[in-house]
Amino acid sequence: MTGEDSAYAALLTKLERESGFHGSLYRQKCLQRRVAVRMRARGAADFGQYLVILDQDPEEFERLLHTLTINVSKFFRNAETWTVIRESVLPDLLGRRSSLVLWSAGSAAGEEAYSLAILIAELLGSRRMQRWSEIRIVGTDIDAPSLEAARAGVYADVALTETPHELRDPWFTRDDGWRLKESIRSRVQFEQVDILAGRPNLDFDLIICRNLLIYLDRPAQKKVFEIFAEVLKPGGYLVLGRVETVAADIRPLLDVVDAGERVYKRR
Repeated sequence: MTGEDSAYAALLTKLERESGFHGSLYRQKCLQRRVAVRMRARGAADFGQYLVILDQDPEEFERLLHTLTINVSKFFRNAETWTVIRESVLPDLLGRRSSLVLWSAGSAAGEEAYSLAILIAELLGSRRMQRWSEIRIVGTDIDAPSLEAARAGVYADVALTETPHELRDPWFTRDDGWRLKESIRSRVQFEQVDILAGRPNLDFDLIICRNLLIYLDRPAQKKVFEIFAEVLKPGGYLVLGRVETVAADIRPLLDVVDAGERVYKRR
C-alpha cells in the first residue's frame, strides 16, 4: 500500500470512527471524487495533507461529511414514478390497511418524504384528520445538516421545479423560499440513521429508496436489500430509482408492479 493509499484509508477510518459514515462500503471512485472537491477547496495536494486539515478543523470535517452524503433531491422528482405511487400504490395501501408506516430511506432534505405526505393529504381529502392518526412517515438520512433543513421545511425554487402548481399552491407559502405548511411538516418524522449501520425499529408498508444504492458497492447493496426484505411487510411496496435493480437474493420475494419505474410489491 502506498503512502497515499494509507492516508486515504486513514481518512475513511476517521470518518467512520467520528461520524459513523461507512465510506468503505461506497463506490470508491465516486467517493474520492467528492473528497477531491473539498481538497481543492482547501488547497490540499494529497490525502495526507487533507487529513491534517481535518484533524485541525472540525468545521471542515462537517463540510466533508455533507459533501459525501447523498443530499440532492426535489419534490416529485421523476413525475412518472410519483404517478404510479399516487394512482396505484397509495390508494391500494389506504384502501386495505387501517394503519400505515412509510419510510423514505436516504431522505436528504425531506423532499421525498414530504412528497408522500402531500399525496396522502390529497388522497384523504375530507377524511384527512381522522386518518392521519393512523399514518406514520419516517425520513432517515446520515447527514445532520440535511435533516435540519428537512425539519425547517423551507426550500429554494429549484426544489420545486418538478412540482405541479396544483400540488404546490395548497401546501406551500412563499416566504424566503417555499415554506411547507405546518399541516404537512408535522406529519413527517426525521431521524439520523446510516442505512448501512442500522434502521428504524419498525416494519413498513412502503419503502422509498431512490438514487442511493447506485453509490454503494455490491456487498453494501446486498446488505441494504437484506434490511428491506426484513422490514417490508407482506403486501408492502418498495420503490427504487430508475437505474437501480433489485438484488438477486430478494427478487423472489417481490412482484413487479411497474418495471420502468422500479416499483415492487412484497409477496
